[in-house]
Amino acid sequence: MSTKTIPGTPSWLRGQNERTALTLLLEHGVLTRNRLGELSGLSKPTVGQIVSRLESVGLVEVVGEVSAGRGPNATSYGVRADRVLGVAIDIDKTTIRSTVVDAVGTERPVVETAIDADAGKTTSSAAADPAATDIRDAIGAACAAARANMEAVRVVSIGVQGSIDPRSDELSFIDTLPEWPRHGIRTHLESALGRQVHIDNDVNLAAIAERSEGVGAGSSSFALLWMGEGLGLATDLDGKVHRGAAGGAGEIGYLSVPQSAAAIDPEATDLQQLVGGEKVIEIARANGMTGSARDIVGALADHPARESVFAAIAPRVALGVIPVLAILDPELIVLGGPIGTAGGEFLADLVRTEIARTTPWHPGVTRSSVLEFPVLRGAREVLVHQVRQRLFSELG
Repeated sequence: MSTKTIPGTPSWLRGQNERTALTLLLEHGVLTRNRLGELSGLSKPTVGQIVSRLESVGLVEVVGEVSAGRGPNATSYGVRADRVLGVAIDIDKTTIRSTVVDAVGTERPVVETAIDADAGKTTSSAAADPAATDIRDAIGAACAAARANMEAVRVVSIGVQGSIDPRSDELSFIDTLPEWPRHGIRTHLESALGRQVHIDNDVNLAAIAERSEGVGAGSSSFALLWMGEGLGLATDLDGKVHRGAAGGAGEIGYLSVPQSAAAIDPEATDLQQLVGGEKVIEIARANGMTGSARDIVGALADHPARESVFAAIAPRVALGVIPVLAILDPELIVLGGPIGTAGGEFLADLVRTEIARTTPWHPGVTRSSVLEFPVLRGAREVLVHQVRQRLFSELG
């Protein structure tokens, strides 16, 4: 028979104190008992009891000693970061990237696995269940690189080049992963993997990273325009990404071009055709750049023709951004993705000037400052919170 805990009882107070101590250790890192007492306002005997309890359930451990002046050294404690883990995964057309995430945000290696373009799956995958095998392989590779226990992985966050409807658990707006099931994908993966699974649009996750550690941190609202092979948009309103009722908010490449775009590109019918990756490569080649699409994108940041290329791209980007300004009027437009970041502040300045010249809006325009693995960084931010909640649930 279970006993209901009533707020105000010793059991309830003990639980609250334990959560406070664990929160402080997560926020501040390694602490001594004295420092825990100072930060929490709890007495030394109470802190001692709490630390002993957290040690006994395996949530904290001794990590060293700190000099206490004339007296004996003080023992320092830290959270058992290996107790509960998550794995962040980013899947695009050619590569699956994965990394282990723990409750204290330790930086772990990022593993990249090539996707077999002909088979539509990773080169190591078995054919029986491509979706589960792809994710299981990614978890295993991340854990091997981090020397982490795969059994400790309780939750996975996956970024995909598409949208997932929270109501129907259905993948849509996605051209990659042809062998993955489109219906009930999260439920399928959770059942196959025995782990909690979170799936989100890759640009939404990049926007979460931009809010937590990039140029979006100080903005009341911002829109991240992702410019790569595809075109995507994520909008952060007061710290929350707007996903839409069916998860399809931000699929901006499907928007029809305005009539004014005919003066720039009379053949383009939607924004993907106007300023998507293929069009950017076409403009780059018209300006003398050579090589594969990947080579051209990789060279855009410092190629002699870059200014001419981005001068041609900027009016197209401005046309793509205007509908966002008209509907949401964000404080800041952030240019991200391989092409947006390659354009840097040069492209941002051109886009800002073009918007001001042709419309009444005057948003800030800048490039993303999360340049390395932005989708993984966003998935990591999601997982840190989820892993911490798992730790708190183990307090009982």
